Amino acid sequence: MAQESGTGCLATFGAGCFWGVEAAFGDVKGVTATAVGYMGGTLAHPRYEDVCSGTTGHAEVVQVTYDPKIVSYDDLLLVFWSIHDPTQLNRQGPDYGTNYRSVIFYHTPEQAAAAQVSKDRLQQTAACRTKKIVTEIVPAQEFWRAEEYHQHYHRNHGGGSCRW
Repeated sequence: MAQESGTGCLATFGAGCFWGVEAAFGDVKGVTATAVGYMGGTLAHPRYEDVCSGTTGHAEVVQVTYDPKIVSYDDLLLVFWSIHDPTQLNRQGPDYGTNYRSVIFYHTPEQAAAAQVSKDRLQQTAACRTKKIVTEIVPAQEFWRAEEYHQHYHRNHGGGSCRW
């Protein structure tokens, strides 16, 4: 069973710059909300500048609220794998640093198991057989919502992409 947020189930993914990641998940039918923020670090209430310094341990993430009657967690995993290169360690395209790492923060044991099966399956594909997938699969920690100017950046500012 997925963790409920009060308005749906939660999933949290880091796949590079959170602007493009949020835009991709926001287009998925059954996703009821997205928020960009930071997870996985040691500093309480981090700011963007803190996270970009590389000293806090946070990843840029997108927290996805979804309706499991419309979209499954497995479907969200397919989106996650399709929007970045999970074989790049601590970078996506021109962005580099631990804050841009590929990571799945799971909220339940079922999500952890599904993420691992999905990762193992992808590792066996022709596209990834010669490169190791470096995506971390770790328990969700406290989600720190990013500054408002980062929320729904593509929708509010249009154009551009930071996806690879």
